[in-house]
Amino acid sequence: MKNSVKVLFIVVLCVLFTNTAIAQKFTTHAVKNGETLQSISSEYGVTQEAILQYNKEIKKNEKLNVNTILVIPNSKDQASNKGNSSVVSLIKGILQDSVVIREPIGFIEHKVKKKETLFGIAKRYNVSEEEIKKYNKELYASQLKKKMVIRIPKYKRVADEESTINPDDFEKYIVAPKETRWSIAHKYGITIDSLLVLNPELSKTSNYLAEGFELLLPKIAGTTVDNQETQLFISYTVPAKMNFYRLEKEFGVKSDEIVRLNPEIVERGGLKEGMVIRLPETKLDPGEINTDNYIFYEVKPKQNEFRLTRKFGMSWAELIQLNPDLKDGLKAGMILKLPKDQASNFEVKNSLVLDKVNLLDSINTAVKPKVMFLLPFRLDKLDLSDKEKVAWTIENRNSLKYSLGLYSGALVALDSIKALGVSVDVRTFDNRLDIQQTKSILSKELLSNYSAIFGPLDIPSLKEVAVQAAKYDVPVIAPVPAKSDISLDNVFFSYTEEKLLRDHMVKYIKDNYKEENIVVIADEKHTEVKEMLIGQFTNAKTVQVKEEEKNIGINKDKLGSLLSEEVENWVFVESDNFKLISSIVSILNAFNNSFLDLENSKNKVKVRMFTTDKNNAFENDVISSTHLSNLNFTFPSVYREVKESSFVERYREKFGDDPDKFAVRGFDITFDLLLKLAYQNDLMSISKLIGQTEYNGNKFDYEKDATSGYFNKASYIMAYETMQIKELE
Repeated sequence: MKNSVKVLFIVVLCVLFTNTAIAQKFTTHAVKNGETLQSISSEYGVTQEAILQYNKEIKKNEKLNVNTILVIPNSKDQASNKGNSSVVSLIKGILQDSVVIREPIGFIEHKVKKKETLFGIAKRYNVSEEEIKKYNKELYASQLKKKMVIRIPKYKRVADEESTINPDDFEKYIVAPKETRWSIAHKYGITIDSLLVLNPELSKTSNYLAEGFELLLPKIAGTTVDNQETQLFISYTVPAKMNFYRLEKEFGVKSDEIVRLNPEIVERGGLKEGMVIRLPETKLDPGEINTDNYIFYEVKPKQNEFRLTRKFGMSWAELIQLNPDLKDGLKAGMILKLPKDQASNFEVKNSLVLDKVNLLDSINTAVKPKVMFLLPFRLDKLDLSDKEKVAWTIENRNSLKYSLGLYSGALVALDSIKALGVSVDVRTFDNRLDIQQTKSILSKELLSNYSAIFGPLDIPSLKEVAVQAAKYDVPVIAPVPAKSDISLDNVFFSYTEEKLLRDHMVKYIKDNYKEENIVVIADEKHTEVKEMLIGQFTNAKTVQVKEEEKNIGINKDKLGSLLSEEVENWVFVESDNFKLISSIVSILNAFNNSFLDLENSKNKVKVRMFTTDKNNAFENDVISSTHLSNLNFTFPSVYREVKESSFVERYREKFGDDPDKFAVRGFDITFDLLLKLAYQNDLMSISKLIGQTEYNGNKFDYEKDATSGYFNKASYIMAYETMQIKELE
């Protein structure tokens, strides 16, 4: 009985917080020209306040934009709920009105396939996700998994209720290449909120929109639709002395077309002063308003003409020319298009202009985040009375070295945020790199009270924490490289992926390429990278790596024959074998020395060395830093070299030593996390608003992946110059 009550309560909460359409019956209404909030409330027999409660993008006494989709609560529901303010009454109402109460006539067994989602399965069988969960109670506690067999309820077919949406007012729209939510909302003159109301299957946490996706959108008043080519019309008041010739010149429309659209012209014996006629307005096709041509900006509350024109460096007339709807007034939630060349002046994410937020100036000291640190300190393996052995263990056991480094930096970040007036509740646990220990810790903690979880480092524990925390929408920060084979929607992968680092390096080369001679040297393990580079640089030459049982290397003479004396040689070295890298560095440096000693050498070869992956092999002691500096060795990196800063000073004061790269990373990740939580105690929501942030040695630019969590897209291009490592980009 207790379990039944528990499951019922979970169902109620799920319905209450994830499916308001069930809890409160409603109608959608597309605003027509001349309609007001008062006229619409009278039409549906509801109060203006009830409409405002469901439509946050509109304000009382403000003019409504034509085609804005409003959610209208059912008048009967509104009346019956006036006195039901308590949670108990609300739950009773939900249980009475919910579609969950219908009884099945049988069940279908469904074996879950790879990448299938609960939403997709529910849609396939024409049932709700809650109805599937009701008869597969394990789905309340765990995610859908491949090969899982679930029961799908079958119901009697009943006549469809009369639709609250008039199909004649809407049309199906197929997403064209490079279109975004903002470009389509702009095209139809509606808000993003309205787009989501009409298309509830769209994700609320991701802005991803796939090419070919089918959307429901309002028909624009006075239009006809044929194969998605929509003809727009404008109302035009005929002035004195106007004739067909002048109309054709001004609007580009023939006289017979004007007469066809306005038969009253014939009835009244020609064009008359004061007559209101319809004239066609050219509509951009789907391919014109896209990410190739425009960037987009969503108008924020309280913004005015002065703020926008100053922000974009454009006149109001220029903005109206691009966005004719501005003639009817500036409204919060409007999507404005801007010229693509404006992107260099702003931070743009997924083609949407982000308002830069100074996190330090936006702290809300009333917010009190709670953060869990879950790291493998392995205290069970340390004898703290033997200091020498502890020191040796810290130096030689990577998990402990990483954990202590990250946590020491995090402690300085906690001191720094405290100095800014923010109080943080911190709980720290040692998970010992043990999945069972991790489960034990989680079982004793009330995860719903946490704002975020930092760690753990091992993949099995990371998966377990992510699955448990996802039930409460708690974000999990992966502080070190982490590859996962399951979808972890609430994980923030803070370490930029290898592919993104490679892409950044290739882009840097392309941006700076001036007919240099490119040579690629890659061992067998990195054949895929070599082929990628050859595909990007079709004139690139390659040197074969000889891999024998005990020796690995290249033919120096063969390399020399491929190097140019006329232009600089850019040589890519792709390997994680320090012996091969050391040999190549020495050979390339010898060629470079001949260039530096031109008076005594016949060769005039200048070499610069690159890699798309600076792994640990490049840091081996046998590789000369002097040689790397001579070669101006250039590489992509998650880190940059740390300079003197208040963090470095605080770290020295607290621990009596300089911070290593793990301590720097621990500080940067934690300080970034705490600043965001202190601005808005919801990391997932704020990640949509905040673009790139940068601290001592790391920068972060999180983007939500369509099928997984949030990935850091930021990285640096670094190079050895004059015996120092400098940031190039």
